[in-house]
Amino acid sequence: MREWQARQDICEYGRRLWQLKCVAANDGNLSVRLDDGKILATPTGVSKGFMEPGMLILTDLDGRVVEGGGKPSSELKMHLEVYKLRPDVRAVVHAHPPVATAFSVAGLELNKCLLPESVLVLGAIPIAPYATPSTDEIPDGLRPFIPNCDAVLLANHGAVCWADSLQGAYYRMETLEHTATITHHAMLLGRVNPLSEDDVAKLRQVREKMGITGRVLPCEAAGTCAVAPPVLDDETEALVDSVTQAVLAALKE
Repeated sequence: MREWQARQDICEYGRRLWQLKCVAANDGNLSVRLDDGKILATPTGVSKGFMEPGMLILTDLDGRVVEGGGKPSSELKMHLEVYKLRPDVRAVVHAHPPVATAFSVAGLELNKCLLPESVLVLGAIPIAPYATPSTDEIPDGLRPFIPNCDAVLLANHGAVCWADSLQGAYYRMETLEHTATITHHAMLLGRVNPLSEDDVAKLRQVREKMGITGRVLPCEAAGTCAVAPPVLDDETEALVDSVTQAVLAALKE
């Protein structure tokens, strides 16, 4: 991608993240790998909703500043690790989408095959262990997940997505938050029904025919696909019904 277009795109998708409340204050960071191998990244301390193309920082693959008056995001190390391990990746987006981040805080992976769109684009979403922001702990904790998937929750921190384009990485972040929100609503309703193994197999065929790029972890790897719901005794089932009715009543208030 040409640098001038990448600068425009980073500002645009940063603004969209801010509008969707996936970032607050100066949270989050975006980057693009240019055709010459240099990395164009968001600066530190700047709201992603109010960036201008001239604010962005150009670095090499080791994070050394090549051009730009400010400093790159303190979490650029995470982006660089992705680029080093995945030559096919051209863009990385890190944000703090509220519902998806809540799952990371609760330690709950989004690893069930629930929505066709999520199965096609994301697959199972693992959680990388908690790491102190801006330190080498972040790329170290993320490293095992990079080769096998394109979206990861960061424990107590947020999420990071990557793709062969900035638009693709941003769309994965949108789909991740949308999936987390729907999953959360289903949990409040008291029942989450995964897609069957046959349905997931058909979706894989669709994914192949559509030529969707990227790498996804199968939900079966976590043992959550097409698993029958547990059989509850009468007392437990009555308790579940009672809690569900209380939650629904609270939602209507």
